[in-house]
Parts: sequence; C-alpha cells; structure tokens
Amino acid sequence: MDLIDGLALGWAGALAWPVLAAALAGCTVGTLVGVLPGLSVAATVALMLPLASPLGAVPALVMLAAVYFGAQYGGSTAAILASEPGEASAAATALDGHHLARQGRAGPALAIAALASFFAGCAGALVIAAIAPPITALGFRFGPSEYFSLMVLGLVGAVVLAPGSIVKAVGMIVVGLLLAQYDAHVPSAARPQAAALREGLGVPAIAIGMFALGEVVARLGRAAPPRPAAVPVSGRLWPTGADLREAAPSVLRGTALGALVGMLPGGGALLSSVVSYTVERALVRRPSRPFGQGALQGVAGPEAANNAGAQASLVPMLALGIPTNAVTALLIGTLVMHGVAPGPAVMGSHPGLFWTVIVSMWVGNALLLVLNLPLVALWARLLAAPYRLVFPAVVALAALSLTVAAAAPYGVYVGAAFGALGYVLHKLHCEPVPLLLGFVLAPAMEAHLRHALSLADGQWSVFATRPVSAGLLIAAAVMVGLGVVPALRRRRGRTLPDGASSF
Repeated sequence: MDLIDGLALGWAGALAWPVLAAALAGCTVGTLVGVLPGLSVAATVALMLPLASPLGAVPALVMLAAVYFGAQYGGSTAAILASEPGEASAAATALDGHHLARQGRAGPALAIAALASFFAGCAGALVIAAIAPPITALGFRFGPSEYFSLMVLGLVGAVVLAPGSIVKAVGMIVVGLLLAQYDAHVPSAARPQAAALREGLGVPAIAIGMFALGEVVARLGRAAPPRPAAVPVSGRLWPTGADLREAAPSVLRGTALGALVGMLPGGGALLSSVVSYTVERALVRRPSRPFGQGALQGVAGPEAANNAGAQASLVPMLALGIPTNAVTALLIGTLVMHGVAPGPAVMGSHPGLFWTVIVSMWVGNALLLVLNLPLVALWARLLAAPYRLVFPAVVALAALSLTVAAAAPYGVYVGAAFGALGYVLHKLHCEPVPLLLGFVLAPAMEAHLRHALSLADGQWSVFATRPVSAGLLIAAAVMVGLGVVPALRRRRGRTLPDGASSF
C-alpha cells in the first residue's frame, strides 16, 4: 500500500463517528490534565487505558494518543498564565511565557503557543506518515538477533537519556524484566494459585499504581505549595504580523528538532522542548526581548518541539514495536490488550489501525486548536483548582480503572501494592519508567532471544557475528559509557582530594 492509498484509508477511519468522538474526548482530557496540578500525562494515560479499551483498538489508541498531545497544549496554558507548567515539557515555555503574560501579552503568547503546537503537530504527523513505512520495511529485514539487540539499545537509550542515577535505572529495568516472567514457567499444579495474581498483574496495574497512586501519595507526603494566581487574559488575543514573523523561524527549528529528538530512545516532548530552548538561546541574536524576560522565540520553539517530539515518539512504537517513553509503552500495552502484536507487521496486518492513528493526529491537532484558543478563559479558571479536590478524584478513578482492567476487585489490591512500590521508589529517587519499559518489552525480548539462540544452536556469538546486531550492541555500549563515565568522574572528584594520585 502506497502513501496516498494509506492516507485515504486513514481519513476514512479517522472521520468515523466513534473515532472522532474518541479523539475529542482524548483532546479534552489531555488539555484538562495539562492545566490541572498534580497529575502527569503518563498517569492519566494509565488511568484511561482500561476505560478506553472496551471501545476497540482503533478508538482506544486514538483517544490515548490524543490525551498525550492534548497535555502539551494544556501545559503551555498553565505555564504562561501561572508559571506552573502542568506538564514537565512546558517548563521551558514558562521561562518566557509567564513574563509575556505579566507584561500584558498573555493573549499573543497563548496564541503563538497554540499555533506553534498546531503546526508542529501536523508536521509531526506528516513525518510519521513518510518515515514509518520505510522503517517498517527495514524492520522486516531484521532477524531475531537484530530485534533483540535493537530492544537492548532502546532500553539503554531510555536509561541514559532519562534523569537520575543510571545504576538505579538499570535496576528498575531488571525488576521489570523479572516481573514479566511471573507465571511464565509456573508448574501446572501451581497455576490455579498463580492465576489470581496474574489476572491483576499487567500494564494497567503497574502503570496506575506507580504513576497515579504513587504520585498522589508522594505529593500528599509533602506540604502542598500555594496555588499561584493566574494572570488574566485581556486585550488582544491574536498576535501581530511582526510577532508571527519573529516566531516563525523558531517554530520551524523547534519542529525539526522535535521530530528528530522524539524518535530517540528516551526522547519525547520533554527532551525536545529542552533542546529547542537551548538552541534558540544560542542561535537567536536579536530576540524580541532578552531570553528569560519575555522572548517570543522562547515560547514558539519549545512549544513546537514538544508537540513534534510527542508525535515523533510514535514512530518507533508503530513501526518497530519499541517504546521510547512511558506513554508509548502504555500504547503498546493497549495494542497487546486487543490482540495486536506490536512491530512491523502492524502496518501489513492492521493497515486501518496504522493509518487511522496517523490521520487522527491531524484531526486531533485541529480539535486542540479549537479547544484551547476560544476556551482559554475556562482553562484559566481551572488553574486555581486546589490539590484537595484533585487527589480524591484521582484515587477514585484509579480504583475504577483497576477494577475494569482486571474484571475483579483483586486488581485494586495489585494496583495498591504497586502504588506503595511507587511511593518507595519516589523516596529512593528511582524512576519508575524503566521498570514499565522492561515489563512491556520482556515478552518480545525473550521470544527473540530464544529464536536467535535456537537458530544458532545455542551459540551466543550470533549477536556479535551478525553485523547489524553487533553494531546495535556497540551503540548501546557506547551510550552506557557516555552516561557512566561523567558520573564516575564526579564521584572520583568528590572522593579524592585535590592533587591526589589515583595510583
């Protein structure tokens, strides 16, 4: 199927009423989450996963992806009006956006953010439509050893590019891989006893417990910060022609950077926005105002980058079945729950799903533009929502989602256990994302490992003798070295006194 036929199939699916309704619901929830305090987009996607699954594979995937994109729009509203990013990816936007709002230019700042997000989102969908089919075709050329090495590279990249300790992140991956082995080789006599726990142990329980419940408990463990007053939106909303000309180059650069960085392991909206803001500060010689004091380029670039990065992160997920962050791992979990095996075969065996999701990104970005600009006054009022109202609603929704996911109250207990684990991980400064990635990738990694070793008569050297597999493993080793060596140097500097010899 060529690109034109695929897009025609996608438009037919995306304009169906169930898919349109799912996209609108996802965009609304995503924007709401971006504005409200105390809930991350990964936690929201985890909460919505069991509730969206009964809709079917296509509407569920479209809804959850729309939540991810919508949170980027809503996060910019909170960042600009209250200097409190609803999403971490909007932190760079707050540096200049809130200064613009305090200078009486909240309207143009919000409009620039929305237009930059819309352009980058549409461009990101175009990138996926153009790049995903060739990557899928390349994936069909991979054997089991190449796929196993590629998944190792994906996990390593997610660890190296993620914040926090690399050692702790590797430990979390190991825990995730081990959890996925539960009930895999349980003796038949013990299966009835193991079935009850296995029923509740899955992607929804782990994600809802660690990201939603663990996050709520961690926030309740410290004093809630006072809610900042939002700057009112008054005066002109639409930017001037000069504003658009100043922002346009930054939007183009941010879109290109987001599309590139978003496809990397560990990439996505957050890393893309940070890279874009750094690049803008380095390249723009004459900003509208100094960076950090209301530069339009400091809003346009990061907002374009985080939306392009969010959508580009779907390329490895759709084309190769490899998640690059927590949200794409949850989307893979959605595919698995509907009996769709992630990987290159998705495009051939489920072309309607593949192309409908891509086209729905254009539809979703149009819906988000309509939701965010005319309704900005409504979102501004929600900025004052106190934590004491948000957290009970999150816990109730988590209990409902866990019950639906496991089809039994037992699932609530499993989710609560992972909520306690999430709180412990938070206190130990361990990121839960690698654990989820390890859990999601474990079945495919084990299958490819077994297949590769069976074809090679049990010789582990097959991973080093096949050029592509060896290259992927070398790249993984290089990434580990780049992440570990600076940390070792810092530790050595703290341990050895100045001028001391290392021998």
